[in-house]
Amino acid sequence: MEFFKIRRDIPFMRHALVLNAVSLTTFVLAVFFLFSRGLHLSVEFTGGTVMEVGYTQPADVAKVRSVIAGLGYTDIQVQNFGTARDVLIRLPAQKGVSSVQQSEAAFVALKNADPQATLRRSEFVGPQVGQELAVDGVKALAMVIVGIMLYLAIRFEWKFAVAAIVANLHDVVIILGFFAFFQWEFSLAVLAAVLAVLGYSVNESVVIFDRIRENFRRFRKMNTEQIIDNAITSTISRTIITHGSTQIMVLSMLLFGGPTLHYFALALTIGICFGIYSSVFVGAAIAMWLGIKREDMVKGAPLKPGDPNDPNAGATV
Repeated sequence: MEFFKIRRDIPFMRHALVLNAVSLTTFVLAVFFLFSRGLHLSVEFTGGTVMEVGYTQPADVAKVRSVIAGLGYTDIQVQNFGTARDVLIRLPAQKGVSSVQQSEAAFVALKNADPQATLRRSEFVGPQVGQELAVDGVKALAMVIVGIMLYLAIRFEWKFAVAAIVANLHDVVIILGFFAFFQWEFSLAVLAAVLAVLGYSVNESVVIFDRIRENFRRFRKMNTEQIIDNAITSTISRTIITHGSTQIMVLSMLLFGGPTLHYFALALTIGICFGIYSSVFVGAAIAMWLGIKREDMVKGAPLKPGDPNDPNAGATV
């Protein structure tokens, strides 16, 4: 499916050096902010108090959040749990205040706002649990990266595998850099968005790499740079449709999903924007600089001029 078709190839690779210099600068800044400021981890990673509060009618989540914020909390998570009448509240740990004292103070404030509120459960999530979640998250990220490398190395060629991983890690690090710079809350939902961006970005890379491989077989008189330019240009319509429709859905979550989905959608938005950029200007350019050539894509003896199996046999220029 194509909304439009560009007749003339756009010379993307002609500007690859400048665009990758911009990309490298952004990447270095992201790494700098990660080390200098670090991530602002949520209660799920740092530990804190988890409360489940029930109401006789559908709960006003925004009102519950404002009541809890009135107690001086800045990093809180409030969301519906199970039904519209149940609310799950996560409070960050405070020095000198026990989990019991936290839950009691929060429930008293909620009870004053709505006498029908009932405390279903209250428990403390220790830092050890948060550390385990962080370690498991890193393991999941590593497994995804290894799986992507193996898949691309088997399906295409090791140069494409290296190029795709560099491009995908570029997206991940920049997302984390944004969260470190602005000190946005990094939660399990954001980690899930990062993993989703990895898969989403590699899908775009696979589409472009597959077209590059196809072009090497079809256009014998083109050099590598022309092959890549043609591959990217011919997939632009598909890229706009895919990323545009996805971003519309993500944008609806960002604008109307409330605080619970805000940072999840924000991470996806950053990942989608940089995913397009990295697939075109980072992944393809790195593959070109690694020396990808026709012999890497087309196995077997080269076709001789005039061979009937040559798709361009008899073509005139």
